[in-house]
Amino acid sequence: MKSVQIQIKKAVHADDLPLPAYMSDSASGMDLLAAVEADVTVEPGQRVLVPTGVHVAIPEGFEGQVRPRSGLALHHGITVLNTPGTIDADYRGEVGVILANLGDKPFTVTRGDRIAQMVIAPVSRATLAETDTLPKSGRDKGGFGHTDDSTEKALPQRT
Repeated sequence: MKSVQIQIKKAVHADDLPLPAYMSDSASGMDLLAAVEADVTVEPGQRVLVPTGVHVAIPEGFEGQVRPRSGLALHHGITVLNTPGTIDADYRGEVGVILANLGDKPFTVTRGDRIAQMVIAPVSRATLAETDTLPKSGRDKGGFGHTDDSTEKALPQRT
């Protein structure tokens, strides 16, 4: 398993909270905690920005990906709205998590709750080469369910 060092700084309002941590030896993501001052209730259909109380310095060539926790998604319908959220290498602000309640019951976030996970991943930068034609492929223009005959095409085909 490859390791990269991430510098992390706690916000003053999170001094009493532990740092994000991997919860098992083979976990891909470290759990991010809610650094809320008081309980926050997320109503069905609502979204809220939850502070984590940490600032990170991710090295160039890497990013932090903020992802939902599967248990919260399955049991409560709680997800991270812009999944995966990206923490760029040059961002130094407090990491926040946009939680959305897709369930049918209110969900309460309490200080110290594990609300999301952060995966550190390598980043590739693309060099664009503009062209008038693209090479053909077996898929060609098929998209949005193109391999399922029972699914109508979601977008009109354009040339």
